[in-house]
Amino acid sequence: MNRCFKKLFPIILGVITPFCLAASAFAENDPNNTDNTDLDLSAAGAVVINADTGSVIYEHNAYEQRAMASTTKIMTALLTAEAGDLDTRFTADSYAIKVEGTSMGLKEGDIVTRRALLYGMLLPSGNDAANAAAVSVSGSMGEFVKLMNKKAAELGLKDTHFANPSGLDAQGHYTTAYDLAMLARAALDNPVFAEICKCSSARVEFGNPPYMRTLSNSNKMLWQYEGCVGVKTGFTDNARRCLVTAAERNGVRLIAVTLSDANDWADHAAMLDYGFTQVKPTEIVLPSPIVVPVAGGSEEQVTLQLAEKITLPLSEEENQTLSIQINTEPFLYGGFEKGTAVGTACVYLNGEYVCCTDLVTEKAVASSCEMGFWEKLWCFLRRVFF
Repeated sequence: MNRCFKKLFPIILGVITPFCLAASAFAENDPNNTDNTDLDLSAAGAVVINADTGSVIYEHNAYEQRAMASTTKIMTALLTAEAGDLDTRFTADSYAIKVEGTSMGLKEGDIVTRRALLYGMLLPSGNDAANAAAVSVSGSMGEFVKLMNKKAAELGLKDTHFANPSGLDAQGHYTTAYDLAMLARAALDNPVFAEICKCSSARVEFGNPPYMRTLSNSNKMLWQYEGCVGVKTGFTDNARRCLVTAAERNGVRLIAVTLSDANDWADHAAMLDYGFTQVKPTEIVLPSPIVVPVAGGSEEQVTLQLAEKITLPLSEEENQTLSIQINTEPFLYGGFEKGTAVGTACVYLNGEYVCCTDLVTEKAVASSCEMGFWEKLWCFLRRVFF
């Protein structure tokens, strides 16, 4: 943009412009709203969400508090990944690794890294790995549990409370299918977590002295369901079988959760299949042309367009809640090139921010100070007579 272009204070040219006239009250967290789709599940609580938007696609008792077993380790792993320093070796806390249940095979005096512990808790669901990571990150399991509940509050998990890092049955240790799906959504945004939880097996080094060994993932969905990318299994006598899965197909990512489900593998396949019929990649377009007046230029106005294509995976219900907020100048001064950014278009879903992109000029407009005599005369005549 040259010196003849002067930036003015931005105004909202188009306030909230709905893509559709229908105002569907699509419930994202309403315990009284139950999807009437009959999937014939065995789960006591279940949910499928659109991982990109967080909206609920299907739910059954999704807001009832229940034990979560080793799906707890989604939070433990997320906090460990966020703590960083993943490849520094240290000796695993000897008290922390003395825990019942599933194990990655840690022994007293073993030398590990936080990265190895992440594999250990997410693949074979090692309670020893979860406890050792907790002590490494926070100094004690008690302090780590405080960190877990702080993170839960930050993520808006209103019906979740943690009592330990591993997921063993304990008083005050509970979640909901919905909260667990939202936790998984946040965890999958962490690249370290996302990379590890999708591994069906991995070669990991630990021991005293450390040596390589193979850890296998307990999540059968990784090889049984097309597009599965994680995330975590769980079982205790109280919680029964718990499962969180994520799957991707054609640009759509879904997260499914079941709590207390004796038929979880089949139920997750059915839930995800249903979800993929409901959510489709949708190109976002401006509902009407955005035209801005031009002063001191070879044109009286210029049309704006999106700087880049926006495609979102949306259900029909989500599509009805979409809106776009247009922010641009009240008018422009001539003297700008084609593709000059002069505003933004921000997309909202059900009133919540989704993304933004620049609004750019559809063509170049010369400044009057750069125009010759005949060009200025033609512009004058066009404005007077045409």
